[in-house]
Amino acid sequence: MSAPVTAPVAARLSFVDRYLAVWILVSMAAGLGLGRLVPGLGDVLAKVTVTGVSLPIALGLLVMMYPVLAKVRYDRLGTVTGDRRLLVPSLVLNWVLGPALMFALAWIFLPDLPEFRTGLIIVGLARCIAMVVIWNDLACGDREAAAVLVALNSVFQVFAFSLLGWFYLSVLPGWLGLEQTALDVSVGEIARSVLIFLGIPLAAGFLTRRLGERAKGRIWYETQLLPRIRPFALYGLLFTIVVLFALQGDAITSRPFDVVRIALPLLVYFALMWAGSMALGKAVGLDYPKATTLAFTAAGNNFELAIAVSIATFGATSGQALAGVVGPLIEVPVLIGLVYVALAARRFFPDPGPSAASPSVVPEGPARV
Repeated sequence: MSAPVTAPVAARLSFVDRYLAVWILVSMAAGLGLGRLVPGLGDVLAKVTVTGVSLPIALGLLVMMYPVLAKVRYDRLGTVTGDRRLLVPSLVLNWVLGPALMFALAWIFLPDLPEFRTGLIIVGLARCIAMVVIWNDLACGDREAAAVLVALNSVFQVFAFSLLGWFYLSVLPGWLGLEQTALDVSVGEIARSVLIFLGIPLAAGFLTRRLGERAKGRIWYETQLLPRIRPFALYGLLFTIVVLFALQGDAITSRPFDVVRIALPLLVYFALMWAGSMALGKAVGLDYPKATTLAFTAAGNNFELAIAVSIATFGATSGQALAGVVGPLIEVPVLIGLVYVALAARRFFPDPGPSAASPSVVPEGPARV
């Protein structure tokens, strides 16, 4: 029997979701251990690429995102695109406040470490279009809103990333009398990252729902097919984490003090962006699912793009690349922790009705449609 809605958050989660933080920490430890104990493993994984993109990471992310994007009700996207209370704050948070906050924190915490500082600024410019869909789904955010916001971020990322990189690494530091850095990255490289990490799973999820509902109907699709593919999101997430940390396991474990220096501004950034976005969502009248989606899409970063740009521009062993790798080292446990904070914060939002019920209270498919 399902736990009552008034039960503590942990009691309403499934066994897998309840201990998700444990599985993630174990995966991080396994990746770090493999990278440290198996000589040359990181180099081997780094060489397995397709057009400059790590194939193991790409496969893990595609497997991770596909089940979540297959759950999206694409026929409801129109109601999201017309919601200015959601879209305008999202654009401001992602493309004005987020990069500016990371720039400020990088200079406050790392004034004497230019390589790490530059790496952090690049992380702040790369807005999340991939793993955020997992955090949003676990926190019972609005799937349709998440699909729209990550698509919007992807479009802005293609055209704004290079421009913002030039502004925050060269122009603004020059105005402030600070050290300047050049960033050489093409629009084509960014578009390729967006296509791989968002375009492919988005197209697969859309076609799965369209063809599945056409063949056997929506009830079968949401009560039979979705529960079967849902576990692959977790498998893809854990695989991605293992590979990601195995790639830089030796660098991270051999430079613990550097990791701590980089981690501090990241911790402040995630906390401020998430809490501020959640509070803003409530202030402008968003319900819990949409406020949660706003918070996670604003707080997350596209570490895949940040790492790829840092390696391509400064080299795989550079401090900039290490800062990019430390990003998910901090982001993964912090944002999974914020999933639990978000679930506990639901009581501060008006109850939108039965559709917001936890997936552990009613079956997975109908619970969120």
